[in-house]
Amino acid sequence: MKFDPEVIDSDVHNELPSLDALLPYLDEHWHVYLAESAFVGPGANDYPEAIVIRAHEGAIPKSGPAGSNIQLLSTHVFDEGGADNAILTCGFRAGSVHNQDFAADLSSAVNDWQIEHWLDKEPRFRASIVVPNQNPVRAAEEIERVGDHSGFVQVMLPVRGDAPYGNLRYDPIFESATRKDLVVGIHFGGAPGLPPTPAGWPSTYVEEYVDQAAIFQSQVLSLIFEGVFDRFPETRIALIESGWTWMPSAMWRFDKEWKGLRRDTPWVKRRPSDYIRDHIRLTTQPTDAPRQNENEQLTAIIDQLGSDDILMYASDYPHNHGVRADAFLSAIGSETTKQKILQDNAAAFYRI
Repeated sequence: MKFDPEVIDSDVHNELPSLDALLPYLDEHWHVYLAESAFVGPGANDYPEAIVIRAHEGAIPKSGPAGSNIQLLSTHVFDEGGADNAILTCGFRAGSVHNQDFAADLSSAVNDWQIEHWLDKEPRFRASIVVPNQNPVRAAEEIERVGDHSGFVQVMLPVRGDAPYGNLRYDPIFESATRKDLVVGIHFGGAPGLPPTPAGWPSTYVEEYVDQAAIFQSQVLSLIFEGVFDRFPETRIALIESGWTWMPSAMWRFDKEWKGLRRDTPWVKRRPSDYIRDHIRLTTQPTDAPRQNENEQLTAIIDQLGSDDILMYASDYPHNHGVRADAFLSAIGSETTKQKILQDNAAAFYRI
């Protein structure tokens, strides 16, 4: 597909070909640790290998997982996907590694690998800084280390963390990210060792997969009501691979309950929906579209967001959600709104 405006794809997954790719960036003692511990990588497994949603047909290279071959990925995202720039969202979940020193050094290794093998090789890429989110102090140190590199535009946090990200413990991350003028991307996935639902451990993957939309809502609630946007007014949050059609009803409920309970959070000076429109953006894939009157209902949902600045186009390459990433665009009659979703919103938010 090819679009008239230039396109920024806000969610493209670059993956390690293997854990061995990090060895050149790790100190020698970690080489020994890897050999002796049989460590095979973070245990998040956001998309199990055999599940159909993991990758489009043809996205898996001859060796390595989908997203690990820069030539194949570039062909699919730029030549065939119609993007002019792409934001890489490496899914290496350092927060799932319980040895925190190792998690921090793995994060640094992944970022150095991204610079050498992705950013230095293709100027159309921007990338996300991988951090050990379970240790905000070490995460902030990594943001300070590589945050001035022009290729990095975002700090990556998995939506599943040890606690809601509005908690004061995470302030070092937001402080460093705002100082470096970086977006904080909260992405589907993660495995901190806690249940992925408020009611405990589910029995099936589909329960875990669907419930992550509720975790995104919890994170938005926490960021607003625990005061992140008041402590760090320049904070910019991207919700990546969260879905987006749930947001209007969530905004309505946040506003409604804040009106009656705002004495509990006197630092929240404005309606929650105002914070969302000012500070938060959502990527468009996956789009949870209704089966009947799809265009009419999607148009209504976009109107209910109350702003055409909120959505950013994303393919979520190489994941396969069973529908073309641009399918929802047929519901948008305004060419100005399409232009904003395809390019302008991401360009402004990521300073591209």
